[in-house]
Amino acid sequence: MDAQKAIFAANRASGHIVARVEAAGGVTRRRLIHEDGSLRVRFPHCEDAALEAVIVNTAGGMAGGDRFGISLAVGTGASLIAGTAAAEKVYRSDGPASEVALTLTVEDGGQLAWLPQETILFDRARLSRRIDIDLAASASLVVAEALVFGRAAMGETVEQGLLADRWRLRRGGRLVFAESVRLDGAIAERLACPAVAAGGIAIATVLVAPGGEATLAAVRALEAQFAGEVGISAWNGIAVARLCAKDGAALRHDLVALLAALEQPLPRLWTH
Repeated sequence: MDAQKAIFAANRASGHIVARVEAAGGVTRRRLIHEDGSLRVRFPHCEDAALEAVIVNTAGGMAGGDRFGISLAVGTGASLIAGTAAAEKVYRSDGPASEVALTLTVEDGGQLAWLPQETILFDRARLSRRIDIDLAASASLVVAEALVFGRAAMGETVEQGLLADRWRLRRGGRLVFAESVRLDGAIAERLACPAVAAGGIAIATVLVAPGGEATLAAVRALEAQFAGEVGISAWNGIAVARLCAKDGAALRHDLVALLAALEQPLPRLWTH
């Protein structure tokens, strides 16, 4: 048994990225880049005022026991749009969870948009994710994280699995948003409940800081255009939108519409 565990551990993927960008002459430039394991970060279109970062997972997905960490820091007055090259896939696990740790730091006057493509969970996938965000008082942030439980077009259903998702946001050193979501066991049964997803298999959270009444009005004005359900509320100087749809395509439609309402430019890979 110990030998089997050792073989399993030796075949697990890991990857870490540490990146810092800073403003220079009104243009954002790379200041520090560290890559380890199967994660890479690329910076296309470096001539733009706002830098764009693309995260690539060369492992081709995630399986039980894989560990990934991403740390992005945006310096004073800098602007970064960061996302992923493709949808991340989390495959079936017979034991340990795939682990993801995301750390976002934005200094005074900095702007960060974290807009990865959706994470797709397969049946019996196990994912444990931590998102920790530290914003300066004058920083701004848009985070959009989407989860899809199985590919509807392929007839896939996530009957069993684990999702443990923990978010913490501090602004000016003060905790202003904290939530933990856990779906463990019969995921399809839970998602079918009216108070959970009413049968939807695609969900997303969009976090906006600063966010207030103007943010709410811009999103609510699109109510008739959404393919799924979208709700948004604001408190503590932030706005949080929740999206639920019947499949990944409907969710992507609603996310694009919502981000357009916020006048948030999309990563080029979202539209190409």
